Formats: sequence, C-alpha cells, structure tokens
Amino acid sequence: MKLYHFPLSGNAHKVRLLLAMLGLPHELLAPTGGAHKQPEFLGMNPFGQVPVLVDGEVVVRDSQAILVYLAARYGGPAWWPEDAARLGALQAWLSTAANEVAHGPALLRMHKKFGRSIDVEAATQRSQALLQVLDAQLRDQTWLLAGERPSIADLAIYPYIALAPEGGVELAPYVHLCGWIARLQALPGHVDMPGLWHPQQQA
Repeated sequence: MKLYHFPLSGNAHKVRLLLAMLGLPHELLAPTGGAHKQPEFLGMNPFGQVPVLVDGEVVVRDSQAILVYLAARYGGPAWWPEDAARLGALQAWLSTAANEVAHGPALLRMHKKFGRSIDVEAATQRSQALLQVLDAQLRDQTWLLAGERPSIADLAIYPYIALAPEGGVELAPYVHLCGWIARLQALPGHVDMPGLWHPQQQA
C-alpha cells in the first residue's frame, strides 16, 4: 500500500492516522519538484492533489474518500458502522471536514503559514462558528459520533483543528474541544506532525 502525501498536509495526516491506527503497512511517498502536477500523478488524481492511496489495483483520491475506503475495507464495524443512521451522521461530519473546516481554520493556516491570499474576516468567522459547534457537540459525549469509540468522523475533523493555532486561532477557550484533542492524541497509533497543538503542553 502506498500513500502519496505532503508532510505538512492536514488532509494527508488524516489518512496517516487511520493507517497507523489500523496497523496497515504502507509506504509514504512525497511528490517533489512539482511531480504531483505531472501526467503520471494526474492519472491517479486529475486535480493534482495529495493524498492519494494506492492499494494494489485500487487508487483512491481525496482524504475523506480514502478514510471511507480504509474503514470499510479494513476497519470492520469498529470503524465503519453498519447502522444507517450512524452512517448518515458520519457522512455529515465528513462533509463538515470538506466545507466548514476547509474554509475556516484550514484556510487561515494556509494564509498565515503559506501566504495564501484569503478573506481573513470571513474565514475567522467560519472558524469561530465551527469551534462553537464542535465544543457544544463534545460537551456531553466523548467523540463526534455518540459512543465509546472514535470514528473516521473524528479523524476527518481533527488535524486542521489541532493545526488551527498555526492560523492564529486560539483553542484553549473551547474546553470540551481541548479534551477531545487530548483523547485523540492519547489513542494507540496516534502519530504526530509538525504544528499540531497539544493541550497538555499548555497546562
């Protein structure tokens, strides 16, 4: 199994987390010199973006799609629920990762860390609204989906939230969210990446 990634990509990190938590052997490949925009890579992902997972003859692009593939193929019921209502709730959080997270804290990080020109005020407002929703969701439950175990909903949302301080977003006021980050970082198989915020280091 091969994962094409960039070390500083929060989207790629979602996949690295699930691969590690499932104990799946894999090779990490980081395209260099613009290789992700060349025909060979574009044959795997016509958008020229990481992550891309290659599992034998199967090629999957997009971080949320890769999480779904790995959970459904290798995770069993612990990671891929059979209940239709839970699947619907799971998909809603995957959509949140691709929308509110991507256009809020992830965009602010792109601006502050990598110099991308954005509407800072709009991204800041989206981030604050998102963090309030997440904090409220986690007030009375351990994970984003109710239950005793994490799901790919948590992994889809987590990296760009824990990277949000790189975009100037303060997380400490959101105490329930901070507890969730700490729980994720304590899971067996959790892997770190540069820039991830660790609540215990702020205590």
